[in-house]
Amino acid sequence: MRFVLPNGLTVLLAPEPASPTASVWVWYRVGSKNEWPGVTGASHWVEHMLFQGSPRYGKGEMDRAVISVGGTLNAFTDTDFTAYFSTVPREHLHVPLDIESDRMTRALIAPAEVERERTIIRSEREGNENWPEFRAEEELFHLAYRLHPYRWDPLGYPEDILALTPADLAAYYRRYYGTRNAVLVIAGGFDAARTAADVRRRFGRLPAGGEDPTVRVVEPPGRGERRTTLTGPGTTPFLEMGWRGPAVGDPSAPALLLLDVLLGGETRLFRAGSTWGRSSEHPSARLYRRLVDPGLAIRATTEWRPRVHPGLFGLHAQASRGVSLDRIEATIDAELDRFRRTGPSARELREARTKIARGAALAYEGASRTGFRLGYFEMLGRPGFESDLLRRLFALRSRDLRDAAREIFRPEGRTVVRYEPTEGPGDA
Repeated sequence: MRFVLPNGLTVLLAPEPASPTASVWVWYRVGSKNEWPGVTGASHWVEHMLFQGSPRYGKGEMDRAVISVGGTLNAFTDTDFTAYFSTVPREHLHVPLDIESDRMTRALIAPAEVERERTIIRSEREGNENWPEFRAEEELFHLAYRLHPYRWDPLGYPEDILALTPADLAAYYRRYYGTRNAVLVIAGGFDAARTAADVRRRFGRLPAGGEDPTVRVVEPPGRGERRTTLTGPGTTPFLEMGWRGPAVGDPSAPALLLLDVLLGGETRLFRAGSTWGRSSEHPSARLYRRLVDPGLAIRATTEWRPRVHPGLFGLHAQASRGVSLDRIEATIDAELDRFRRTGPSARELREARTKIARGAALAYEGASRTGFRLGYFEMLGRPGFESDLLRRLFALRSRDLRDAAREIFRPEGRTVVRYEPTEGPGDA
């Protein structure tokens, strides 16, 4: 069931009578893409603040209310959206509904709590900076984008974390976090008619709000390869590569999903298990067989993360000890060139389709996954977007994948970041 309240809130209901739990998700079409220099990291910071108090729930009371009935709750921020979720025993569905209706437009951005969260967010940022992969990926996006807000990480720049004020965060919240930019998803064990009436009662009274979050900035095309080398703690070198890719709504998007499976082993959009987190390498994938099997690398994978605006098709390869990044890069270039010339074999294409079909079938297991899935695709496209994407994906032939590889893996659209470890004392 899908309906839109007069204040602009989109509601998706997915009842599953046999489910013992119910999962409530609120998605906002607001992420780091809506920030600008000086306020980078604001979306992630607002995510933290929405747990720190509203008129009916003081600091810590939201967590206690959900946990006390045997539920779980959390949230995450990405480039294109922010999502908040709670999963509870079905008889306690009213608890997360009450919380979300209270903080959707009335979260308290208290100055004292902002300062407490500043310390936490700084620590989160500094903790990520200790990981070479974070530093390299951040550098990759800095190089690949000159204008578009995808160039900064959702955590924001360190200087902005230090400088953002409570007034800045409150203004950002009031500007974007409203009913017109929100999608409420309820999945699991509940009665659809009663829950729809409850949603209209709780959320229908909220004032309409939320400015248009559409980003108008268009990243100019690349005019040549961009590359750099980073150094720092570590024991094995690795490289991050990225090629300019399309937005998820582009007609070429299904081919990118298949390329991700064929070269790296899986695609974030259609894979069994968790849909979030880093991609894992797979023994059946092209790069694994070319790099890991012969002992050149200890990890080799790709990731095309579907984005509302044109994103990057990424490749990560970590060299085995004693293997140079020159050799790793040459091997990657040779494999991509071979793919551009011949495309996948019939067997490879059949196995990739099977893997995607299996992932799509398992993606809706359980209330929490269903809530995630419905909201995620609502952020990415129009109703029916997922089934249309799958239909077009399964219609692709080998030559379509070959042509897609020729189009995306162009030297002038490539960005390369090499990480060379210093191997100093205490490196791990």
